[in-house]
Amino acid sequence: MKIATWNVNSLKVRLPQLLDWLRDNPVDVIGIQETKLTNEAFPAAEIEAAGWYCAHNGQKTYNGVALLAREPLAEVSRDLPGFDDEQKRVIAATVNGVRVVNLYVPNGQAVGSDKYAYKLRWLEALHGYLRAELAAHPRLAVTGDYNIAPADEDVHDPAAWAGQVLCSEPERAAFQGLLGLGLKDSFRLFPQEPQSFSWWDYRQAGFRRNLGLRIDHVLASTALAQDCRNCVIDVTPRRNDRPSDHTPVTAEFTPKT
Repeated sequence: MKIATWNVNSLKVRLPQLLDWLRDNPVDVIGIQETKLTNEAFPAAEIEAAGWYCAHNGQKTYNGVALLAREPLAEVSRDLPGFDDEQKRVIAATVNGVRVVNLYVPNGQAVGSDKYAYKLRWLEALHGYLRAELAAHPRLAVTGDYNIAPADEDVHDPAAWAGQVLCSEPERAAFQGLLGLGLKDSFRLFPQEPQSFSWWDYRQAGFRRNLGLRIDHVLASTALAQDCRNCVIDVTPRRNDRPSDHTPVTAEFTPKT
């Protein structure tokens, strides 16, 4: 099973790019973030016509997450239980015995801001939610734009980003807390090229100069991670006209025979 994640930064704008990528990259499940569409406006007909089942949790203009799969999506759930939040950032479903949780973690804006405090509260609620999901679903994948670069090796200039939002110690500690539940960072299960990133700012020729961060992740439970064969970042879509500022990350899971 191949499981991908991609922050498309507006599905209305990027739908053709998404469908082109899915045609050329035979994944089984993809979690997408920042759809920026209400559920009523979600292009389910176009996606289903391309051979995908889909489920969406959206709102107008901001946020929004969706899951697309080649097989039916079962046990679909939305949002963080017990966390009062109007922002649509979580969707989960089971596909062929694998529970897939797709996240759009808050950005946090700036350390010390109200939005940063909200991000830390949200991450605390996420920790409890994923603990329960792991107990119920031993084979669990958690895809998404985490808006956290877990370590200095995930940052093009660690000194410049030190203590800044996306790289601050409380955010990194929250990410490590998720790993402490028994989740594995699929990308770091394998040797990787230095300066491998999944997001680049549109400004200052960020992509051309590779001034990026690795903030898009596929985490896997211990039971699922033992079947992980590779995890790759595909930078090709970032070269598109009018690209998202993120690019897809795909992890492949094949049980040992």
